[in-house]
Amino acid sequence: MGPPSATLRRQLASLLVVRCSGHGRDGQRRYPRWELRNAELRRLLEQGVGGVILLGGSAEELRLRCEQLQGWAGQPLLLCADVEEGVGQRFEGASWLVPPLALGRLHGTDPQRAERLAERYGRCTGRQARLLGLNWVLGPVCDVNNTPANPVINVRAWGEDPATASALVSAFSRGLQSQGVLGCAKHFPGHGDTDVDSHLGLPIINTPRERLDQVEFPPFRAGIDAGADAIMTAHIEIPALDNGAFAPSSLSEKITTDLLRGEMKFDGLIYTDSMGMDAVSKALSPGDAAVRAVKAGNDIVLHSPDDAAAFAGIKAAVEKGDITVTRIDTSVKRILRAKARVGLNTQKLVPLDKVAELVGGREHAKVAGQIGQRAITLIKDAKNHVPLKLARNASVLYLSVLDYPNGWRIATPSRTFIPELRRRYPGTTSIEVSDRTTPAELDLIRASASKYDAIVVSIFVRASSGSGRMDLAAPVTKLLNDVAKAAGNKPMVTTFFGNPYVAMFLPDLPAMLLT
Repeated sequence: MGPPSATLRRQLASLLVVRCSGHGRDGQRRYPRWELRNAELRRLLEQGVGGVILLGGSAEELRLRCEQLQGWAGQPLLLCADVEEGVGQRFEGASWLVPPLALGRLHGTDPQRAERLAERYGRCTGRQARLLGLNWVLGPVCDVNNTPANPVINVRAWGEDPATASALVSAFSRGLQSQGVLGCAKHFPGHGDTDVDSHLGLPIINTPRERLDQVEFPPFRAGIDAGADAIMTAHIEIPALDNGAFAPSSLSEKITTDLLRGEMKFDGLIYTDSMGMDAVSKALSPGDAAVRAVKAGNDIVLHSPDDAAAFAGIKAAVEKGDITVTRIDTSVKRILRAKARVGLNTQKLVPLDKVAELVGGREHAKVAGQIGQRAITLIKDAKNHVPLKLARNASVLYLSVLDYPNGWRIATPSRTFIPELRRRYPGTTSIEVSDRTTPAELDLIRASASKYDAIVVSIFVRASSGSGRMDLAAPVTKLLNDVAKAAGNKPMVTTFFGNPYVAMFLPDLPAMLLT
């Protein structure tokens, strides 16, 4: 066929969701390789790009940015963000909730309460997203985290077994959808059983189909039954589903069209995980990857490392007849249907002077606090030292233990813990320990630990996409074990923030709390 018409070119552009900062001005900011500057972003939006995924900034900035982007586009946009732990996870000033796995832990002892809290979690996230201009929340995660060493899913999952994950996915989805925003089930067909981060490489899951049916698929089926608006396909290879050469799920027609569309009867939006991830971008050019994604059955190509090349690749494939116009029309209709479902033409944004009150106010802070309190679990207290029974003038050594110092952004480790500890025990000495702590500094801590009346440790290990790490440096682990021995019968209490599985590698610590 000949060159596509202007209308068809806009339809092709609508299959792309591009990435940008939540900050409105370029200013003097240094842009990471995956973010678009405003001039290029505006040009793409004017050409008909279908949506934007945002990252970074405050709640107020996000509110202004969403209005700005919609104005540039001149058409309703899908505006989305990875806010799996609440809008405050990405945008300061909104509510940042506990990781979903915390409610998975609670579900084991109190399923009804966990499901009620998961629904409130969804309502809180959806309401704040809608008020600030987001209309698509990239959650819930439907993966079953059945591999403790998983560096990319981990605490993002709602459960470690399919029944728990399914129940909480359903509850969260009900809450989210009640606020008039789109949700998404991810990462299909299941990213939980891997120890490879797809931001860094291509995970291969050698699981038989029978186990996929029993373990990986149920939460996605639950999400579909709960009215999932969209499903994200994962950059993972599963030979039991497609044993072709380089056949990640996101680029596989057998998985995306035959399994998800055909067998599971899903008729909502299907879109890829970020195409900038190394699992795909190191193997294919942006144009080739985009073409394969559309041919596989995805309606949206998310965050290509080169949006212009992705568009050009799809356009060339249509011109050659490798992708039919009928195929494009089908995806465009799904995109328009999704936009209509959330009423983008009538979306009302919160007045800027009301952001702090309506988004960061007491109601949402209460939800975050209640969920956080329910998440705290004492898993070991060998010497009956919890709660601490110390005089106010006791000397306390506090170790703030980090996996690695960079990458924590607004969540400065111990910024809340240290003031609270000192309020109770003014004689508290706090020391930060990480993979950058020198051997001499570790030896000094080791030598002085026995001089204190008690030792309190907080361990911060974060599931951070692209880091490929989910543990502590070996010298730090050895320090903690040595300090536990030196403490003798004195109290030593350790609290784990972030990855709860780190506790498995520190079995000699006498008292442990998971948060």
